[in-house]
Amino acid sequence: MKNRESLKAQLFGESVIRGMTRLCREYDGVNLSQGFPDFPAPQIIKEAACKAVMADVNQYAITWGSASLRDAIVKKMRAFYDMEIDSETEITVTCGATEAMISALLAVVDPGDEVIIFAPFYENYGPDAIICDAVPRYVQLNAPDWNFDRAELESAFTEKTRAIIINTPHNPTGKVFSQAELEIIAELCCRHDVLAITDEIYEHVLYDGARHLPLATLPGMAERTITINGISKTYSVTGWRIGYCLAAPEITSGIRKIHDFLTVGAPAPLQEAAAVMMACSDDYYLDLAKFYREKRDFLLKVLSDVGFRCHVPQGAYYIMADFRALSELSDLEFAHYLVKEKGVATVPGSSFLPLGSPDSGQVRFCFCKTDETLQVAAKRLRAL
Repeated sequence: MKNRESLKAQLFGESVIRGMTRLCREYDGVNLSQGFPDFPAPQIIKEAACKAVMADVNQYAITWGSASLRDAIVKKMRAFYDMEIDSETEITVTCGATEAMISALLAVVDPGDEVIIFAPFYENYGPDAIICDAVPRYVQLNAPDWNFDRAELESAFTEKTRAIIINTPHNPTGKVFSQAELEIIAELCCRHDVLAITDEIYEHVLYDGARHLPLATLPGMAERTITINGISKTYSVTGWRIGYCLAAPEITSGIRKIHDFLTVGAPAPLQEAAAVMMACSDDYYLDLAKFYREKRDFLLKVLSDVGFRCHVPQGAYYIMADFRALSELSDLEFAHYLVKEKGVATVPGSSFLPLGSPDSGQVRFCFCKTDETLQVAAKRLRAL
């Protein structure tokens, strides 16, 4: 029988993150692998969704997003970043930031083009490039501070480079790209006429004075940046799948065409609820960062006490933990050992690296969980 998988599908495996969640369920573990909260979403967004459903906002929304949500995005970007976005020509609402990324890549990348990706990287980026018949070129983020080497980044830009993907705040490391780093990236994009695709889904999850700066606000970058975001992480509704792309009209036109034939549109009543939530006060975002900082600090101390070596994340809600003082297992073996023998699910660091990379010696812990969940995980981890 012929192989039923396409050549593309054979070039990457299933999601390791979602695989670890399934393994966690099998062994009745504490899930610190997949980045979803195990606590309720804000009451205001749930009530708004119910109200929209009962008001029969249950049919297709405008393909590129309801007017109310696009208007809310415009107001939010103006308030936080002094960015002026045209709701009619520069916004595409998608089925999550995941669809936003693949729609953007399919809209701007041709077969054989090269896409620069910082490694470690969120696991979708490599397969997304492959799906687009593009060639991923990886630039290393170096532990423990997760900085990149400027010379290595410069050498990654060639005449075939079409785009670079930047994720800040960064999953899995918690790095927040500094203004100086973003200025280096912007200068190279302008010099080589390269597009920047920025995943900014954790924009409000920041610690210790870290500041999120959208790359699109830097000189020369508004017309060449695709900004990707969504409501999943900020409003604790990862299952709703509401994301969006912001880009210049000539780029948005292509993204909208791809999005239309991929998914038609995002859920209509949930778009209305997202629009309501985006009008919340600034206090919500300040409280969110404080809420997660306390969880970060708790888990960092537990991991340090046990014997992990961790770099303190500046943003997002993950900790990359070096376990080599505890075990000589590979990261995949150690992650399986943790969930099967100790009942704590993590993600092996190699899942965020290119295929064939040396073993990372690290696992990723997620701390967007209730205090009760983290306490149970801490008790199990201390058994190490």
